[in-house]
Amino acid sequence: MKFSLSKQVLLDGLNKVTGVVSTRPSMPILANVMIQAENGELTLTTTNMELTIVAKVPCLVTTPGTVTLPAKKLQSIIREMRDGEVTVEVKGTVASIRCNRALFRLNGLAAADFPGLPQFREPREFKVPQSMLNKGLRYTEYAISTDNTRYVLNGIYTCFRDAKLTLVATDGRRLALFENELEFPESQQVSIVVPTRAVAEVHRLLSDDHGEVLVRVMPNMAAFDFGDTLLVTKLIDGNYPNYRQVIPSHYNERITMRAGELSETVRRVALLATEKSNTVRFHFTPGLMEVQSSADVGEANEETPIDYQGRELTITFNADFILAPLKAVGDTEVSLDLIDSSSPGLMRVADEFMYVIMPMHSA
Repeated sequence: MKFSLSKQVLLDGLNKVTGVVSTRPSMPILANVMIQAENGELTLTTTNMELTIVAKVPCLVTTPGTVTLPAKKLQSIIREMRDGEVTVEVKGTVASIRCNRALFRLNGLAAADFPGLPQFREPREFKVPQSMLNKGLRYTEYAISTDNTRYVLNGIYTCFRDAKLTLVATDGRRLALFENELEFPESQQVSIVVPTRAVAEVHRLLSDDHGEVLVRVMPNMAAFDFGDTLLVTKLIDGNYPNYRQVIPSHYNERITMRAGELSETVRRVALLATEKSNTVRFHFTPGLMEVQSSADVGEANEETPIDYQGRELTITFNADFILAPLKAVGDTEVSLDLIDSSSPGLMRVADEFMYVIMPMHSA
């Protein structure tokens, strides 16, 4: 087996697949990347048995073949090489890697022992704009639960239904929902829960260009096909809770302002919030928003003029839970719908994003 390609092309391919490689794999071969060279193309595959990533890059194939090499070590070697053409020649399971005047020999394992790629038979298929999915994951992934006792919440609920893509994440104290129109046959409707690790890898591979990602769904698996990169993941099994019932159906007061301005105010005031509860108190009066915090070391208070003519209202939130969605949506206009000081608040951005946040007792 022998092939050649530029250092950067090989490094870019390895960067796409090495994220799923465990430092303490259950089997030695799972620490390796399977490398297949044929027909002017190099196919790189890694897996942790829950998540598999396949990336293809162009290369000059002198002698076709397949081998597996230590993924992280190979990535480090290629990263540190000077720019230039890399030539890899494999004899048995030993790879000689040359670039400029550098030579490395890396011991691998036979490709025959590498787990095979899951097969998709008659899947449900959806073409999703990368920009839409990228935005949807950015708007929701921070709210994924890390509580392993509620395993079904350790991912993003992904629903293709009623000509819409709906993404939901919740940890029981907040809920983020993204929704956008998407064309697909009614017969293809399906709901799945994509685990956290897969969400992170899909998001990393996405871009805001005009391309699409082909999503294929089977009862216990999903695949995200980017054209030159394929990600296959097992799905979380279980019934996702009825998230609609926690979304407030009405509000008494609405505050509208720029996300960037609100974020900056909360971030400053939170500097003197208590470390344990990290609470900030919002006090709304006609034309004015006052944000306060206090701790043993001191207190902070900031007033901001706002376009608000409602009644006087005070409510306390966890600062991080307010800042996370504001960071995700960027400097767009957000509205905060409130009922009273003890009921959940609802943040909105246009018709595509809703964020439910539970109030806290004042510190």
